[in-house]
This record gives sequence, structure tokens and C-alpha cells, in this order.
Amino acid sequence: QVQLVESGGGLVQAGGSLRLSCAASGRTYRRYAMGWFRQAPGKERDFVAAMSWSGSSTVYGDSVKGRFTISRDNAKNTVNLQMNNLKPEDTAVYYCTAGSTIAPTTSRAEGYWGQGTQVTVSS
Repeated sequence: QVQLVESGGGLVQAGGSLRLSCAASGRTYRRYAMGWFRQAPGKERDFVAAMSWSGSSTVYGDSVKGRFTISRDNAKNTVNLQMNNLKPEDTAVYYCTAGSTIAPTTSRAEGYWGQGTQVTVSS
């Protein structure tokens, strides 16, 4: 089992920045890919970003490319999401996930998921 705990969410004005962090514990000796999804009220889950265990491969959702950056520190078992130039449409609960592979089509039934952290962007 892997436990994931997100932090760093909050309220920010449009154009501002936030940095989310996700701390992993448990069976972290496994080489898991890690990533982020988000879900706004009344909307489907949206893929944000993912990074391979080695960090050599990253992928971003189209709506966040050029504004968000994913990074990880395997020594600390953490993955971060730097979010710049935030927009009101970025408002959502952001979920950290870990698994053998992470893709935009990864379902909630696959891998491990955190409880989420709320990000609210005001206009």
C-alpha cells in the first residue's frame, strides 16, 4: 500500500501561483510514476500532469501546458506541482496519484490516490 497526502492548496487570485506537494509513504520503494488529476464540481475528472519514476518522461494536459510544472524528489518521496498564471477555470480539487503508469485515461480504480486538496482561483 502507498499513502498519498496532498498539501498546498488554497485561494489565489487569477494570475497568481500556487505550489502543490504530495508526500508518499508506505511501499515507496516501488518505482511508481506519479501525477496529478483535478475535478471541478459537476465536471469530469481532468488529467493535469504525470512524471515517470526517473523523471525522464513528463506529460501535461493541454489546458495546463506552459503554466504548470511537475517535479519529484525520490529521496523525499514527494511530487510537486508548480502552478503559475492561474485562471478561474483551474478551480478544482487536485488529486495526487501514484502507479505503474499514469496517463490521461488512468481511472480511479488504478494505482493509489490521495484525498485531494482544494484550489480556488478568484477572478
